[in-house]
Amino acid sequence: MDHSLKRRKRARLGRVMRVRGQIRGTALKPRLSVYKSNSHIYAQLIDDDNQITIGGIGTLSKQNQKTEHNRKSSDAARHIGTEIAQIAKQKNILTVVFDRGRFKFHGTIAVLANAAREAGLQF
Repeated sequence: MDHSLKRRKRARLGRVMRVRGQIRGTALKPRLSVYKSNSHIYAQLIDDDNQITIGGIGTLSKQNQKTEHNRKSSDAARHIGTEIAQIAKQKNILTVVFDRGRFKFHGTIAVLANAAREAGLQF
C-alpha cells in the first residue's frame, strides 16, 4: 500500500476515535451513530455497555429501496432522521448521544440530526 494511502487511513481512524473516545452510549441513552458513503447514508442506535445495536435504518434498507430515499441526498437524510427518531420512540428512548464519526457536522449529517431533533429526539 502506498504511504499516502496509509497516512490517509490512519488520519480517518484518528478522527473517528477522537470523536468516539469522548462519547459512550448506554441502554437509557444510546449512541446515535451516523455513517455516510459516496452513495448512501445510515443511522444506528447503539448500546455500548451491552454491545448491541438497538435499531438502525439507511438508504439501503428494505423500506427505502423502491422509494425516492434510496440514494444519499438531503431529502433522504431528513427521512432517515425522522425514521430513526420513530424507531427510538418505539423503544421508549427519548435522549441519545450523537456520534458524527469522522464526518463534519455539515450538510447531510446536519440535516439528519436536525430532522431527528424535530421528530422528538433530544441530544
